[in-house]
Amino acid sequence: MTGKAYLVGSGPGGLDLLTMKAREVIDRADVVLYDQLPGEEILATLPRDAELVDCGKYGGNHTMEQDEIEALMVERVKAGKTVVRLKGGDPFLFGRGGEEVETLREHGIRVEVVPGVTSAIAVPEMVGIPVTHRRYASQVTFITGHEDPTKPESALDWEVLARLKGTLVVLMGVKNLPAIAAALTANGKDPATPVAIIERGMRPDQRVTVGTLADIAQKARAAGVRPPAVIVIGGVVELYDGGEEQAAP
Repeated sequence: MTGKAYLVGSGPGGLDLLTMKAREVIDRADVVLYDQLPGEEILATLPRDAELVDCGKYGGNHTMEQDEIEALMVERVKAGKTVVRLKGGDPFLFGRGGEEVETLREHGIRVEVVPGVTSAIAVPEMVGIPVTHRRYASQVTFITGHEDPTKPESALDWEVLARLKGTLVVLMGVKNLPAIAAALTANGKDPATPVAIIERGMRPDQRVTVGTLADIAQKARAAGVRPPAVIVIGGVVELYDGGEEQAAP
């Protein structure tokens, strides 16, 4: 077996934040399994002579289930192919990259992870929101807004999260935003805590919606907020002044 698998993070969107290592690996791939999160600009540069496999999720419809993706990766590597699993952001931050590494290793497959710039930090900072700040937050916590639905109970301790004094960054949380805001306030988080939702970060149609835990669900619904989006909760949101909203190329 001469094939190899790569888990590649494409960054938050746009070619300018795709790493040189990621570019090198993508360009020599025989097979690329991708979804929509890397963005159209990056997807347009995938090698035309490679086998391109869309395994994204569109409006809740999955073109491929996770076990099918992993099985295809194993099959192609065992056939001697160089396989790239291309992911938005970083492969190991809520990207299921850890699961894919486990499966590949179980089959004795060589796998290399290419880190990517995570949208959890880059997207907020590109609209002028730092996830830490000496005046507002000395810690930052990343959480998923979309846990595994097969788990018997949530792994998120909302009582602990509500007590944290730092910044909460939520990925994949648009659909469950009302429940997230309600859980935090029910466990003692100040309803006046600022919240920002950055949709389609660093893309030409980027949009920011701001509010508080008390009203962000209503504002998001009125604005028609849709994923992908990064949600920032905490005092650092006060640093957003709207001036950076159109900073995406």
